[in-house]
Amino acid sequence: MKQFAIIGMGNFGRYLAVHLYDKGHEVLVVDRKPAPIQEIKDQVSRAVVADATDLLALQELGLEDMDAVVVSIGTGLTESILATLNLIDIGVKRLLAMAISDPHGRILQKIGAKEVFFPEMDQALLIGERLHNPHLLDYLPLIEGYTIIQISPPEKFVGKALKELNLINEYGIQVIAVQELAPDRLNVIPTGDFLIKESDLMIVLGPDEALERLRKEASSG
Repeated sequence: MKQFAIIGMGNFGRYLAVHLYDKGHEVLVVDRKPAPIQEIKDQVSRAVVADATDLLALQELGLEDMDAVVVSIGTGLTESILATLNLIDIGVKRLLAMAISDPHGRILQKIGAKEVFFPEMDQALLIGERLHNPHLLDYLPLIEGYTIIQISPPEKFVGKALKELNLINEYGIQVIAVQELAPDRLNVIPTGDFLIKESDLMIVLGPDEALERLRKEASSG
């Protein structure tokens, strides 16, 4: 179980918060308006009325201890920017900021947000791909119990070929791509002879339990 905070209870923030809570995580939601907080309070772990542009108000919530904080404020550009800046100052572990336009996204990146996402653009591209290729399995990451993740290789993987690691039999997972740092390229469906390097990022598909085991091994070195 992880701890997440969602700031801004518009449609996106509300759907995300309820989804994460239904997955068994602790979810704190924050909005400056009482009405959306009242509506969602029984569907999450904790719901708080607070102004995210107020640094002191955010500091009281213990957000630096969360696994991730998502800023999903889409209607107020100034509020979104100030909330993001405050969370950077607090030093949250992982910050994801929603942008509603390209200028908005560029501003968020300029002030230090490393993970900026565009829900409308992402959804439009997904639907476009589905129209272009009706057989696209875009729903695969949402199959219950299975996920696609990107992860640094555990130390024991480094210097070994994929066929040596035998990940399908050892973990029940499949490496579908490897993002290489040098040279900078994405190696899609690598062969069994592909050698894993310390700087690589592995993109793998598998059961949640197996992926959690892999995460623990990667984080333990």
